[in-house]
Amino acid sequence: MQLLKRKGITLFLAGLALVTAARTSVGQTGIQLSAEESDPNRLGLMQGFPPSPDKLIMQPDSDFFSFPKMRWTVCHIRELMPTKQISKGLGAPIPFAYALDEGIDTVAFTPLGGENSLTWKEALPVNYTDGILVLHKGQIVYEKYFGALNEVGKHAAMSMTKSMTGLLAEILVAEGTLDETAKVASIVPELEESAFGDATVRQVMDMTTALNYSEDYSNPMADIWIYSKAASPLPKPAGYEGPNGYFEYLKTVPKDGSHGEAFGYKTINTDALGWIVSRTSGKNLAQLLSERIWMKIGAEQDGYMTVDAKGTPFAGGGLSAGLRDLGRIGQLMLNRGELNGERLFPASVVDKINAGGDKTVFAKAGYKTILGGSYRSMWWVFHNEHGAYAARGVHGQTIYIDPTAEMVIVRFSSHPQAKNGYIDPTSLPAYQALAEYLIDKNNG
Repeated sequence: MQLLKRKGITLFLAGLALVTAARTSVGQTGIQLSAEESDPNRLGLMQGFPPSPDKLIMQPDSDFFSFPKMRWTVCHIRELMPTKQISKGLGAPIPFAYALDEGIDTVAFTPLGGENSLTWKEALPVNYTDGILVLHKGQIVYEKYFGALNEVGKHAAMSMTKSMTGLLAEILVAEGTLDETAKVASIVPELEESAFGDATVRQVMDMTTALNYSEDYSNPMADIWIYSKAASPLPKPAGYEGPNGYFEYLKTVPKDGSHGEAFGYKTINTDALGWIVSRTSGKNLAQLLSERIWMKIGAEQDGYMTVDAKGTPFAGGGLSAGLRDLGRIGQLMLNRGELNGERLFPASVVDKINAGGDKTVFAKAGYKTILGGSYRSMWWVFHNEHGAYAARGVHGQTIYIDPTAEMVIVRFSSHPQAKNGYIDPTSLPAYQALAEYLIDKNNG
């Protein structure tokens, strides 16, 4: 465990490491602070001029992503890591209309596998919610902030970043700029000798590539550690001779099996897709996301993305943004590519994502809380009766889109457990209950 703790900083860069931090701080002691007890403001983290030494969260410490420090860190990534700006442009933001609904707090549901019901309000601290927004028919009906986040703050989106990368790729496909059937090496020749070389762009987009790549956190020789060292923007240790940056690492990944046979959630797929998108568009991911999305949605704030030592944006998990701006992304998806009277991309982009991927190959991954689901263009598709799909990130991040209910939920969280499998039992049924509440209210 000590080895894992020392490497926590670079593992965050890989976007997969958050399990380690949570286990190091919670699992070893057997103590788990509640959302109220771990509130960074209550703990006094980074408060004072200067903060006292025992309240500091800083570089080059390796534990800034351990719980409960993580609850401050997710709202202050830019103070710890180099980043690229996702500019909203110079135009004024286009505000949402509000129709706040106090009844949402009392919406009740039964957690998956549970017997006792919870209300929507009771579930928020259970999931260590930092911020939550609900849109219904394009209006904000619910908005709350907790802990280190407020309405002017930005929060790490974690792997919801993947969905932004996938969306940009799908837009390029729809416009005929990117061929989803093309072999990766035909677009990025540098990857020809890697596992990605003979995969199709679509297989990368849907994470059905066959990669010899281990994310076994308990094994100090696992590939995740090599990837993490390569991804770190900090100076490499003396004698380091490994790859430097996301792109260099991708060239070293060997193949294992045949592409297209099984879904395997591996962040390096998104880094490869980020390279494909950048090579195709001629723009880095942060710039492309700014020009194609952020500058056109009436955003309130710039976003930003963490980068490696060469300035390459982290396509798989580097985004930080404001809650309402991700609400605009969700509404853009719900509206099938249109927002504020302007069409940003063809409706077919969302239709392809919402249709989902191959359920058979997805089932092989064994996600117990998403039975019958699939993965398409780096979005999670539930195939439930409402046709819901989502961008998801560790520790509880989500943009949940329910077309039937005309509802978008954006949630930022800092749950001590990273995997959504721990969080879904009190999240997914809550989202469904809220959707049904909004539908009933609208019909009433």
